[in-house]
Amino acid sequence: MPSHEDTKLEGRYLYSILITSVVLIAEVAGGIWTGSLALLSDSAHVFTDILALVISYAAFRLARKPSDDNHTYGYHRVEVFAALFNGISLAVICIGIWWEAIQRFLTPNKIMGIPMLIIAVIGLVANVLVALVLKTDHHDDHDHDHGAHGKEDLNLHSAYLHVIGDALSSIGVILAGFAIWLTGAVWIDPLISILIGIMIAVSSYRVLRRAVHILLEGTPEEISIPEIASAISKIDGVADVHDLHIWNICSGHISLSTHVSLTPECCDKQSGILEQIRTLLLDQFSVEHVTIQIESENCGQGNRIVPRPAA
Repeated sequence: MPSHEDTKLEGRYLYSILITSVVLIAEVAGGIWTGSLALLSDSAHVFTDILALVISYAAFRLARKPSDDNHTYGYHRVEVFAALFNGISLAVICIGIWWEAIQRFLTPNKIMGIPMLIIAVIGLVANVLVALVLKTDHHDDHDHDHGAHGKEDLNLHSAYLHVIGDALSSIGVILAGFAIWLTGAVWIDPLISILIGIMIAVSSYRVLRRAVHILLEGTPEEISIPEIASAISKIDGVADVHDLHIWNICSGHISLSTHVSLTPECCDKQSGILEQIRTLLLDQFSVEHVTIQIESENCGQGNRIVPRPAA
């Protein structure tokens, strides 16, 4: 059965999709009515918000499936693929906005400033509401899955960035509408659209960088391999730490594997040392999934693997 936290997060995804869909309809209709590219740009971003939320929701549901013989780590990495898709969609939409903005600079359109302003305010209120809905789970409800480190779910974070970016672009549209109403300078509209595109591009880069880093099995950004190796080496009986690898299954699930050589006088303390290492990794670095090979050649036994003690 799904946990109470999962049920809450599922409901918030659905509420966010519903609210954002209403905003999309209002902004598309308003953009066509007022002739505002900034408003249409914002509506395009709202569409990617909906797409991001739907993909994030689908990935969230799939990631809850248990592991099996074909997927021994489960389906957690679906979260990363969803974030990657969301990041790419952000990049594509900002290119489209820039292209249309250039066309508007070359051929200015008449724009209705006041209606544009009103619709943008409605969009901003809705975006803030959705951001607050996602923000709660962004820090709280997912901590139970991602350990004491509190590292946010990349999938949820990418959807959250979509909504925050849209809220910022709504502010830009409001400023554009107010300026056009006061001055009649229609060139402000494509200028604001270009700035909106820049904000979207920054969000896209951040999401894509993290998603690609995880897919390449890079060391988690908050983890220092030298620091972990040094901490393990300080445990009594440890002679050397090597072949240390740390990677993410998804944004919050860290895995580690390493070889540890023992000193000759501690050959009979392998189980205790292994448990000390596991406790250290969990308490200080929030690393739960570890595979440690104890090398006992100094004891004249050759290399052998000590099984992980039962929890």
